[in-house]
Amino acid sequence: MSTSPQNAPYHHGNLRQALLETALILLEKQGEAGLGLRDLARAIGVSPAAPYRHFDSRAALLEALAVTGFTRLTARMQAVMAGRPEDPLAATGKTYVVFALHNPNLFRLMFSPQLKKEARPGLRIAADTAFDALRQAIDGVGSRQRIRALAAWAKVHGLAVLLLDGQIAIQAGEDSEALVAEIIGSL
Repeated sequence: MSTSPQNAPYHHGNLRQALLETALILLEKQGEAGLGLRDLARAIGVSPAAPYRHFDSRAALLEALAVTGFTRLTARMQAVMAGRPEDPLAATGKTYVVFALHNPNLFRLMFSPQLKKEARPGLRIAADTAFDALRQAIDGVGSRQRIRALAAWAKVHGLAVLLLDGQIAIQAGEDSEALVAEIIGSL
């Protein structure tokens, strides 16, 4: 029997992170319905019980994936804002929609009604942090800033969902990111 690295089980230094990264790949390929802890263990070559040391249930895995999605979205919006764009709201809105288009299944999971943010404090914090990143692109203070941020969120989220659902078709030869920028710029 060979003990070469090719045949040996892969040992993960950070199993939780490896599980999340692999789950993100499987989520985008197969959708949320095709994601289970046993399948995930098999995909990375660990025992079927290994994922349960980090996620006590499938719901906990889905929550962790959604938190990862919100964290990545927040980082992208903050990076755009750090560049001091001429129109911060348009730049942040475009980043939001492009994130959704590049990560459709993750985006849908992040806003899935099955993940109740009220019952999951980590998810609530991650979602609120992402909203705050969008809110920072809005001029104003207090309740008026919040209302403007909610209106902007509704617009970019609606655009993202319309594009993901094929309700707004990308025509042959059309650049989807340029279309998104043009639509958001007209708001």
